[in-house]
Amino acid sequence: MLVRNCAGGLVFCGDKVFLLKNEKGEWVFPKGVIRNGDLSSEVAVRRVKEEAGISAEIISTAGHTSYEFFSVTRQKPVCNKITWFIMKSHNDEYKVNKEENFTDGGYFDIEEAMRLLTHSQDRALLNLSYKSFRELITA
Repeated sequence: MLVRNCAGGLVFCGDKVFLLKNEKGEWVFPKGVIRNGDLSSEVAVRRVKEEAGISAEIISTAGHTSYEFFSVTRQKPVCNKITWFIMKSHNDEYKVNKEENFTDGGYFDIEEAMRLLTHSQDRALLNLSYKSFRELITA
């Protein structure tokens, strides 16, 4: 099995969080593979910028998730291990990168984001991260 280390961001703007819709119709958070000795934090910030056009700053770590899938192009199973960061954007501007095969995206209030997110571990991550985000910005 190919194991890939990845990093991504849960980007909050006020009481909303940013989600992307990928080519499979799944609602997800921006993320990408860590390569060439990059730091996970650098990859998370870069992927948020590349995939969503959002300049965001990291305010905390959010945790880790992982998932497995069968790669048709590689003809073998892949495990993505993702380090997540809680991020803050200072405005709600974004631009979904269609060239990265994303079909939609936007900032959603937390309840709607919980309904939209495709994967249960993403919903759990959002629930915990939003609580941490609220505590961090009011501290």
